Amino acid sequence: MSLTPAFLDELRARTLLSGLIAKTVKLQRAGREFRACCPFHNEKTPSFYVNDDKGFYHCFGCGAHGDAIRWMTDQRGLPFIDAVKELAQVAGLDMPEQDRRAAEKAERAKGLHEAMADAAKWFGDRLQGIEGAEARAVLKRRGVTEETARTFGLGFSPDSRGKLRQALNGYGDAMLVEAGLLIQVEEKEPYDRFRGRLMIPIRDVRGRTIAFGGRIIGDGEPKYLNSPETPLFDKGRTLYNLDRAQAAARQAGRIIAVEGYMDVIALTQAGFGEAVAPLGTALTEHQLDRLWRIAEVPLLCFDGDTAGQKAALRAAHRALPLLQPGRSLAFVTLPDGLDPDDLVRTKGPQAFEALLKVPQPLVDRLWASEVAAEPLDTPEQRAGLKQRLTELAGQIADPNVKSEYLADFRQRLDVHFGRGPRQFQP
Repeated sequence: MSLTPAFLDELRARTLLSGLIAKTVKLQRAGREFRACCPFHNEKTPSFYVNDDKGFYHCFGCGAHGDAIRWMTDQRGLPFIDAVKELAQVAGLDMPEQDRRAAEKAERAKGLHEAMADAAKWFGDRLQGIEGAEARAVLKRRGVTEETARTFGLGFSPDSRGKLRQALNGYGDAMLVEAGLLIQVEEKEPYDRFRGRLMIPIRDVRGRTIAFGGRIIGDGEPKYLNSPETPLFDKGRTLYNLDRAQAAARQAGRIIAVEGYMDVIALTQAGFGEAVAPLGTALTEHQLDRLWRIAEVPLLCFDGDTAGQKAALRAAHRALPLLQPGRSLAFVTLPDGLDPDDLVRTKGPQAFEALLKVPQPLVDRLWASEVAAEPLDTPEQRAGLKQRLTELAGQIADPNVKSEYLADFRQRLDVHFGRGPRQFQP
């Protein structure tokens, strides 16, 4: 596919920018322009302007600037090609011809998307029926309202090896296996992957169901079961709830990453719509990049237990090579044994908000971890601490940020060991 400058110019010309932006932002007429409070940062006095004649928006507060395509990529979080496709469809423009292989791949993906949408609806109907009584009881015990369950598209998969397969038999076994809905083992009959579970749809940035997470009802292992990777679902590039959290995050001026689905659901219900979660693995570089597109310093709020804090530290180390001026992480530490879901249910949203107000900077988390790693009684042990800190700073690619970390660690060492200023060589 070749997107020529002429095609993109025609697309911009056919798109009324104020109409596009007004779908999610309340605009006020200001002469020949429109103005609003900026959707990219918190402000009380409008400094965000939209000019249809020139075809761009600009914020005099934070410097956000762009055209219709940029709006779709930055505010909606769409990949460039998806943004162009969506705008072209509204504008009545035909996309340039794809090559045969790309066209076949797109058609295949369309079928998979339709199968996943139908599966999500089928699971949702089961939750509301007789079969879903126990799953509804689980949600009620956890304080999840019916409205929240509908918002997140929650469902239920009966404890059966073939009911979903039968319900979606029009797609054929091969496509349902490719979508991750059925399991195919050698020459045996395919069977339903999710059985006896509360079903949680995982959506892409456009709000389309691409995978599922299934939580066991009652006892059993694994407690959570995710879809396998498919042509639609790349676990390391996906963040749960990102499609809904983006707008809330830009309004709040922050993005919160927590550990699990139920944490996201509970926080959203409590008023923290800017919450997202990785999908059962440590945060990847791709997921960190998605977070940084929304906020310069994402807040990581993992469980207060040992496993949660180890996950937070792994994320800290993963982020080091990617740090840039102004781009970092901060950590919200929960009381031991609590997760965000527990906290907002037992102590209320105000308790969680209070923790969000005093996050721990990345440099503090790294320092505290290394100081606690082993005793520091001997010169050799203290030299080991210095070496570990130097190696951490050495992972940072940006030279200015690396220099600042080395200087910060040097100062902390001097203060910690009661020494005066001295030269600290990496």
